[in-house]
Amino acid sequence: MRFEINQTLAWIREQLNRACLWRWEITGFPQRDGSAYSFLYVGRKAHRELARIILGIENGTDTKQGRAEPPCQRVLISEMPFPGSICVPHYLRAVIPLGRTVEEIMAAYNDKLRRSIRKSRPLYRMQQAFSDAEIDYANRELLRPYATARHGSAATLKLTDEVRRCAQEFGRLDLVLSGDEVVACLLGNEHIRKGKRYWLVDRFGYPESVFSDPKRLAIINSINNHMALEWAIANGYDYYDIGLCFGRPDDGLLQWKKRRGAELDRTGLRGYGFFHVRLPKVGAAQLLWDTPLFAVEQQNLTLHLGLPDEPSDVEFLARYSQMNFAGLSKIYLRCKRPPGKHLLDTLRGFYQHVDSPPVLETIIST
Repeated sequence: MRFEINQTLAWIREQLNRACLWRWEITGFPQRDGSAYSFLYVGRKAHRELARIILGIENGTDTKQGRAEPPCQRVLISEMPFPGSICVPHYLRAVIPLGRTVEEIMAAYNDKLRRSIRKSRPLYRMQQAFSDAEIDYANRELLRPYATARHGSAATLKLTDEVRRCAQEFGRLDLVLSGDEVVACLLGNEHIRKGKRYWLVDRFGYPESVFSDPKRLAIINSINNHMALEWAIANGYDYYDIGLCFGRPDDGLLQWKKRRGAELDRTGLRGYGFFHVRLPKVGAAQLLWDTPLFAVEQQNLTLHLGLPDEPSDVEFLARYSQMNFAGLSKIYLRCKRPPGKHLLDTLRGFYQHVDSPPVLETIIST
């Protein structure tokens, strides 16, 4: 009940914020080099950069409406729904279904990742932080510096009192040590959704000595995540929730989580905002080839892919083999040319590992 109430409150807040039209703007994003379309954004100024990320639009000088060169086709991105648009989520949550052993989950990892974790895991141990001094240290030296290093001025930094409350009252803060050196921490808490228990990762934290070394960070980040997975399994949770990602299929963080067995969570779609995107009448296949898009239809999650003229079947399958997300109800493939049966069968085969494979629908477009 608490989860449903929080979802409803989040939805109401989003509607109220979206209704503040004086915070909106109409902005044209730069046209991609050699492309036959440009972008027009209509929405809150504060969400402009998020729209860039979701649509894969490169940074550049925006053009106010009326100053841009007339585009061949225009892609409209709005925060309000309108006819002919698809509903693209800002964020998605990635979860790992449990009820299995660690070894069973790791069996789906690629060989390199599995070997790396098995080799490194014995070198680290986890220790829960209880005292104010330990919690303050973790927030000051690990959580806040890492968040700032990743997100800069856009980082959302938790106050020390917030971290203490989570660590001592309704969650826990774990330190990861290599010998006597603290190399990472994890702040997490429990959520219950539709009768299922989720162990939710709120924040990862690392000292500067770790996050300033990309190779060391990659190893310790994997171990930190793996130890949290072990803890969730040992304590009988139904899901390990690795947190939010941008609602973009080729987002690096989402792909990182997918490689570790995460699937897209469909229970909390209403709690986040959306962009409404109208695809161009001409060139939709090319747009979706450049930037595949998730979309929500009646609380079901779909994926929109494109097949323009230029890519060969081999290139097509190589690109979309990375889009085999669990948790999809349907895949739309917009094609400029009719796809061959072998291509479609191979694409369907990417999803045979999920319990309910998505329905594949092809759309021939100009």
